[in-house]
Amino acid sequence: MEFLIVTGMSGAGKSGAANVLEDMGYYCIDNIPPALIAKFSEICMQSKGKISKVAMVVDSRGGDLFGDLLESLDRLKERDNCYKILFLDCDDDVLITRYKETRRKHPLCEGAAVTLQEAIRRERELLQPAHQRANYIIDTTLLTAAQLRDKIYQIFLDGGSRMLINCMSFGFKYGLPSDADLVFDVRCLPNPFYIPELKEKTGRDRPVEDYVLSFEQSTTLLDKLKDLLGYLAPLYVEEGKSQLMVAIGCTGGKHRSVVFTEHLGAFLTEQGYRVVCNHRDILKTKK
Repeated sequence: MEFLIVTGMSGAGKSGAANVLEDMGYYCIDNIPPALIAKFSEICMQSKGKISKVAMVVDSRGGDLFGDLLESLDRLKERDNCYKILFLDCDDDVLITRYKETRRKHPLCEGAAVTLQEAIRRERELLQPAHQRANYIIDTTLLTAAQLRDKIYQIFLDGGSRMLINCMSFGFKYGLPSDADLVFDVRCLPNPFYIPELKEKTGRDRPVEDYVLSFEQSTTLLDKLKDLLGYLAPLYVEEGKSQLMVAIGCTGGKHRSVVFTEHLGAFLTEQGYRVVCNHRDILKTKK
């Protein structure tokens, strides 16, 4: 199991980093007391494979409790639990500006008559041991939110595209998917439903696939959709989108849309994207 400790200066972007890690499949927990890290890791290890990557955000919001961090990490190491530390840093002047813009109170200012500058100085001292142990340090002083996201993907995503593409088949008779980014209608193609020996099969069955793709209009449409997605996907990546839902619909979501979803998913996988194919209505009975 992979454990990642996310820490750093308040206002440096830890919450944003956690959101990106969650998009990448990490199970994220925010503001965990350091003393509970070892116990929480035990719970995750007992998840029987349901959890494989965990990111725990630990920072000065815990006050004096933060002092338990190094001891907890040593306990993890003793149990052979591998972990890494991501430290988010930022220049003091930029942190001050960010706090003024958001009008939020620094956690070390709570209940204490200290200035923002003094709180930042104290926090640096408190976090110095974690900074020294950090495996990765990202200085967000000059980074936009999109650039921070890119940095995290570059560090923690092993190859491929940072964007996850979900290719879904569906039946128009059951309604449009509400979360679709792109919707393509293949009801214009010959329908295997009207072929008795194909009616009860699905687009995952070779005879249905062969039938759907035996028509010139089908192969032409498939090629055009590949060209379109091949053009659009990099633009979505550049824009910073972390997930893209591509929905392909036919009447019942059982034949034509399934064939096209499988082929488009395979094409996008070949292009280096992380792709998940699912068929929303494939098992539903057409009325």
